[in-house]
Amino acid sequence: MTNSMKLQFESRSCNESFARTAVAAFAAQLDPTYEELSDIKTAVSEAVTNCIVHAYAERLDSVYITAQIKEGNTFLVKIRDRGCGIADIAKAMEPLYTTSPEGERAGLGFAVMQSLCDKVTVRSKPGQGTTVTLLKKFKAKQ
Repeated sequence: MTNSMKLQFESRSCNESFARTAVAAFAAQLDPTYEELSDIKTAVSEAVTNCIVHAYAERLDSVYITAQIKEGNTFLVKIRDRGCGIADIAKAMEPLYTTSPEGERAGLGFAVMQSLCDKVTVRSKPGQGTTVTLLKKFKAKQ
């Protein structure tokens, strides 16, 4: 079975909870455990927050999410922006690295995503935006 959905919303902080809840509702088709659902909600929350805080900083634009349920209880989520992009992805993914230290940011977003998902990939071009892909394999139900 493959099933997919798409979302687009403004980069307002109030939309972060909408994004994580919508993705979790879609993932519910896999009958995940509470922990699995919590993991995907938190990872999506971190990725969307990065779009709002870093990619668009002081301006509004769109955040795009696509999600897919694939064979083998695999859940794939892509969070994309058309923001400033990331010049050094490896550096940005280092724990405690942040481009907004004055904004009281801990620089743990990517580390959190990596700890909760089976795979996290980041593609970015400065001035063109970033796509974060989260892959989570849910346990098969008996």
